[in-house]
Amino acid sequence: MARTNTLQGLLAAGLAAAALAPGCKKGGFGEDFAFGAAVAGFQVDMGCPTIPAEECEDRGSDWYQFVTSTVAQARSSNFLSGDPVGRGPGFYELYEEDLDRAQALGLTHFRFSVEWSRVFPTTTRGVEGHEALLAVASPAGLDYYRRIIAALKARGMRPLVTLHHYTLPAWIHDAVGCNQDLTRCRPRGWLEPDIATELAKYAGFMAKELGPEVDEWVTENEPFAVVLPGFLQPTETRTNPPAASLRFEEARTAMLAMIDAHAAMSDAVKAADTVDADGDGEAARVGIVYNVTPIHAKDPDSALDRRAATNIDHLYNGLFLDAVLLGVLDDDLDGVGEPQARLQGKTDFLGVNYYTRVVLQGTIDSLFPDFSPLATFDPLTLEQGAVYPEGMYEVLTRLQADYPGVPLVITENGVDVGAYPETDRFLAAHLQQVLRAKDEGVDVRGYYYWSLMDNYEWNHGMGMRFGLFSVDPDAPAKTRAARPVVEAYRRVIEARDVPADLAVE
Repeated sequence: MARTNTLQGLLAAGLAAAALAPGCKKGGFGEDFAFGAAVAGFQVDMGCPTIPAEECEDRGSDWYQFVTSTVAQARSSNFLSGDPVGRGPGFYELYEEDLDRAQALGLTHFRFSVEWSRVFPTTTRGVEGHEALLAVASPAGLDYYRRIIAALKARGMRPLVTLHHYTLPAWIHDAVGCNQDLTRCRPRGWLEPDIATELAKYAGFMAKELGPEVDEWVTENEPFAVVLPGFLQPTETRTNPPAASLRFEEARTAMLAMIDAHAAMSDAVKAADTVDADGDGEAARVGIVYNVTPIHAKDPDSALDRRAATNIDHLYNGLFLDAVLLGVLDDDLDGVGEPQARLQGKTDFLGVNYYTRVVLQGTIDSLFPDFSPLATFDPLTLEQGAVYPEGMYEVLTRLQADYPGVPLVITENGVDVGAYPETDRFLAAHLQQVLRAKDEGVDVRGYYYWSLMDNYEWNHGMGMRFGLFSVDPDAPAKTRAARPVVEAYRRVIEARDVPADLAVE
């Protein structure tokens, strides 16, 4: 494989990483550590209390079409809640109030996504040059994002802008049609041959428009979380349009397209955003966000289980990370990558989304040899979803060892309060693991809680609640209320540390 470390060597890798970042402040986050919260446009915009739905809702996205389609809802394998999008939190209208709450909490940073379809509700194919793109862009869409950034600046918070957070415009992805027949549908989203080109065009446009006020950009959010439930295994936990099963060639095509798109978007942002918005001597800093997940052997004494953990770790984590951080591409998914000049030097930082671990058992042969010879695991024994704070330390130390010199930012970490109501303990336990990694020299520079408020959680609708602030989806005003985690987070930010009485044994 392209990386030398395995999951069985995580502890040693973490200890060795201490020498990579000398001078880290012992026992505290330090004054420059970024504390923030994150949201995603599709998940929070909808549900405005007074703004008409046709303005509030971004109806030009594939996800909007997917979750509102009665045809898609009727297909049980899509696992759609059927929750009306109008039950969302209405951030499109209420963003000023929500950012007031963020400011009062003491947040210094805020991550949000620009919706490609809100800016370009009609196709940009054949449209070239910034002025021509500006002529077809939505003035209301652009104005919305400018207002969010202005509101953040007025409150002393720095924006981290995600350009692609799962959703695609309907003009490049017929989500419902492809859900019904992936072979014959058009357009096919990540299977379209020009999607990387169009994404780069959009990314460069946004960087030119917002660059004077934004220095930190994310190209894509959790690319494998699009590929896995979109082309391989939709489940009740997560489905993603086109929600196809065991489409191995299409999954591979989509993965490679997302890798190429990251590189193309990074180049476009760097070329367009040349303004140093924060006066720190740097203009655009471009990263990618990945849901890094520890993969553990069910039985550490089993050679089959250990091999499965190593193999699946490569497919789940390493393949993308090697490509976007090292420029090493394993395009046939056999565990052997080759350097690609076009992919190298495109990533200034890695955004780490951490939620849980995976535990699995191994098999002698690949379950899906047409996809990869490394699929040597039994999916019927797979365990995931448990709250596992130690995994935060494992992920951070492993990344430092495998990709030295790449700064890390925790761009999402949170929990559904229905599954784990003690959110203050969740926060403290995970931040203790961040401190543990920092004390060993890991270059981790920030933490964004997921999410600022309850949101429309993809195929679950409002059925899962991750917010620092709860939302009453049925109240006309979409009433917010602080959860206990808010006070805990405020105290952490104030102390730049985890106070002793919050610490979890």
